[in-house]
Amino acid sequence: QLQLVESGGGLVQPGGSLRLSCAASGFTLDYYAIGWFRQAPGKEREGISCISSGTRSTYYADSVKGRFTTSRDKAKNTVYLQMNSLKPEDTAVYYCAAPLVRCDGSSWSLNRFLGVWGQGTLVTVSS
Repeated sequence: QLQLVESGGGLVQPGGSLRLSCAASGFTLDYYAIGWFRQAPGKEREGISCISSGTRSTYYADSVKGRFTTSRDKAKNTVYLQMNSLKPEDTAVYYCAAPLVRCDGSSWSLNRFLGVWGQGTLVTVSS
């Protein structure tokens, strides 16, 4: 019954922007730390960003810091990932997931009992 539904992916030119959405069903998203992950073709899945419960803090991997921003809309029970200055190397399937056990970059593990993943949305950055 707990679900995360992602949207907002697509094709964009280098230097462009996209906003990904992660909408929760069955639980209040603001209570939990939410992670953003991506998996590029031929590569392993990597954590790129997270937002802590109640938005006490955020974290960004070096590869996206300064270009990506994650935020919450409590009324819509949705977390967003605003992606600016996109590069071809950002091409990947992007996933949101909850709840992370922490949001500081030291661990990208989900709670073993409550963990849930979005279905993924494809972002392609190409001319």
